[in-house]
Amino acid sequence: MKPDLRIGIGYDSHRFARNRTLVMGGVIIPYEMGLEGHSDADVLLHAIADALLGAAALGDIGQHFPDSDDEYKDMKSTILLARVFEMIVKEGYQVGNIDAVIIAENPKMKPHIPIMQGKISKIVLIPEKDISIKATTNEQMGFVGRNEGIAVTAAALIYKDNGTVAATDK
Repeated sequence: MKPDLRIGIGYDSHRFARNRTLVMGGVIIPYEMGLEGHSDADVLLHAIADALLGAAALGDIGQHFPDSDDEYKDMKSTILLARVFEMIVKEGYQVGNIDAVIIAENPKMKPHIPIMQGKISKIVLIPEKDISIKATTNEQMGFVGRNEGIAVTAAALIYKDNGTVAATDK
């Protein structure tokens, strides 16, 4: 029997908005603007949630947490990610690893990445070393390059531990 490994991909983007707090990976980032959105607009956690849901073939966050529902108004995305994690666990999956890329001209994300990894680690119950977060710019191209917003791509590996033995374990 082959191991049950699944990979999901997530993407999210939000435009900047005045009078909002910038939240990325559950961390408040000091900046003159936040991101526009129904929840706290944490694009990193939204992309990771979509990657996890996609890997488990459970749809996307818009399906589970619609922006037309006031229950999710200004909700912390750490809560949304925790609910997504509960969904995949209910299906029998565990998280193997997460890889994400934050695409933003400003602010600089690198100093905040270790804290983001720690927060995400506690939610999806994997070691920080299994969460890769990278930050890059868009070389001043497109909406990100014009500093109009932030985009994130994410990939996640989930698995069911069904007692399979890998060929190298024999």
